Amino acid sequence: MFLNRFDELHSLQERFDSANAELVIFYGRRRVGKSELIDQFIQKNSGIRILAREETKELQLKQTSSDLTSFFGDIHLGSVIFPEWDAVFTYIRSYANKRIIIALDEFPYLVKEDPSLLSIIQYHWDTWMKDSRIFLILCGSSISMMEDLTMRYESPLFGRRTGQYLIKPLRFVDILDYTADFKIAVELFAVFGGIPAYIFKADIRNTIFDNIITKILTEDSILFRDTEFVLRSEVSEPRYYFSILRSIAEGITVPSKISQVTGLERATVSKYLQVLMDLQIIVRIIPAGEPSKSKKGQYFLSDNYFAFWFRYVYPFTKTIEMGNGRVLCDQHIKPTLPAYIGMKFEDCVRDLLWEFNSNDVLPFIFYHCSRWWMKDTEIDLVAYSDTAVMFCEMKWQDDVNPVKIYADLVRKSELFLSSHQGYTERYYLIVAKSFTRKKPGINDSVLTWDSKTLLTMHRKVKTGRKKG
Repeated sequence: MFLNRFDELHSLQERFDSANAELVIFYGRRRVGKSELIDQFIQKNSGIRILAREETKELQLKQTSSDLTSFFGDIHLGSVIFPEWDAVFTYIRSYANKRIIIALDEFPYLVKEDPSLLSIIQYHWDTWMKDSRIFLILCGSSISMMEDLTMRYESPLFGRRTGQYLIKPLRFVDILDYTADFKIAVELFAVFGGIPAYIFKADIRNTIFDNIITKILTEDSILFRDTEFVLRSEVSEPRYYFSILRSIAEGITVPSKISQVTGLERATVSKYLQVLMDLQIIVRIIPAGEPSKSKKGQYFLSDNYFAFWFRYVYPFTKTIEMGNGRVLCDQHIKPTLPAYIGMKFEDCVRDLLWEFNSNDVLPFIFYHCSRWWMKDTEIDLVAYSDTAVMFCEMKWQDDVNPVKIYADLVRKSELFLSSHQGYTERYYLIVAKSFTRKKPGINDSVLTWDSKTLLTMHRKVKTGRKKG
């Protein structure tokens, strides 16, 4: 199954139709859908994806030789094995005038066995490929390794790439399109995140608790250990990273407190936090309206499944291994999951707001959208431009009283405005699963959206985009 990636496919197709030589880098975490995206791109055009394996150079060359000669239909070369990578690209040169896609998937495996491959590609790109019609894709799952191999100044390929695609997890709006049910989409996104392979593991006909028990809290499920495998493939000293990520998942989000809880030195914590940000596992969020270098920033897990795993799975690994996943769910997860989903609901609404932005749905076009806090006061989201601001409060609850929420939101907004002046337009947005009353009855600057309204607005925007 394939979801979204329309922007990436459109961009790739524009590159393909231009007929210029391309050396494109694909990277992103494992199971994010890189290979499927390449396959979809190739299906619409002409090309081959060669999947490398973690084996000897000789076996890699044997597989590559077989795949290429079969693709080009060179029956007389069917038994030929190219002895070196230089010979592989010399063979490809004979098809330089054909508009074809050649994708080397799991590229780091090839370089691991033969580091000279980078220089070989550099040579062939510089001497003939840059003037050919070949569309070469180098794809890998290790973000740090792909950046080191292809984008660093020290790499032989530095300055040669014509484009790069960091394939990110799916957005909430993509999950909403997949389920066509707002409640199910929020629950799935909060627990399974935006990795397609994880989402497709869940059965949308079952409750979120049944999916957690059968797809996560069982020892033979790939999701039970996958987070651990992903981290171990990206970092050294994983035990320190695990400690930091568990602390963040439990709500400890500033370096000084992380240092206290983990026992790691402050400098070490800062170093590891930067690595985790580079890997896009965590994100640093500063309060709305603060400068980018503000010291008020806090760290949060950017992947919902990582957040769920470190909060509900990692601390109870032995319990799950002993077959007590259902008990764990009943006694520990069920009582606290609504509050956990409530926090992730804020991310769902933020994603919808960005979708609605510039589509004549909101009262103004915003440039920034982030949570805001000051000591013990917090506003879920503040969306703002140079002259307009909208304060947003989200409740993943039914029968919410908007009048009460509005009064509290106004009080908190005054604290924000006391140190952030100059906004001539002020709006208030209250979002909930459902309301006791639809309107607070104050004025037109107050918006109240329930889950049905959000789904209707999303579909309207999507339909309008298709017509456009």
